[in-house]
Amino acid sequence: MSKGEETRAAVLDEATRQVSLVGMNGLTIGLLAERTGLSKSGLFAHFKSKEQLQVAVIDRAVELFAERVIRPALKTPRGEQRLRELFDRKLRWDSGDLSLPGGCFFASVSAELDDAPPGPVRDRLVQVELDYADTLATVFRTGISEGQFRADADPEQYAFDIRGVLLSCHHASRLLADPKAQDRARTAFEALIRAAKK
Repeated sequence: MSKGEETRAAVLDEATRQVSLVGMNGLTIGLLAERTGLSKSGLFAHFKSKEQLQVAVIDRAVELFAERVIRPALKTPRGEQRLRELFDRKLRWDSGDLSLPGGCFFASVSAELDDAPPGPVRDRLVQVELDYADTLATVFRTGISEGQFRADADPEQYAFDIRGVLLSCHHASRLLADPKAQDRARTAFEALIRAAKK
């Protein structure tokens, strides 16, 4: 990795941490320059616009999520066990155990950008969310093919339901400071698994 690539990677790591704390709109070139010790002009050499920086930050969060949640879960056996690992690691990502200091990057940025007009930043985040839903549905589908879930179970509905549980958990733990948020999320997850087997 060249010096320029190392600097860009360090900037993106810091920018991703900052977005998890202050949001996409709270990330400024001035704040990032202060946090990284680079000049504003030095930052512009790596990112030609704030929009380009924001897309790169989303991509860096995706890399972290894949590294800490998706790839480890995909090493477990197909079907139910893999779903359980994905769910557990996603809860740990949301809690900050595997994530950034502000909790789930994607839940926070989604709330911030959900009403934003279409454009490169929002469009990239939408694609990330669609890809994650597809991953959950695909893993569930393998559980059907392995005979662990009902043949008539709907993988897309399961992905929708589990994402709802995870978003509810994020809201309850981050905004409401509910100490039982993860326990409630696990209870809801178990109910979804039971329903998929009936």
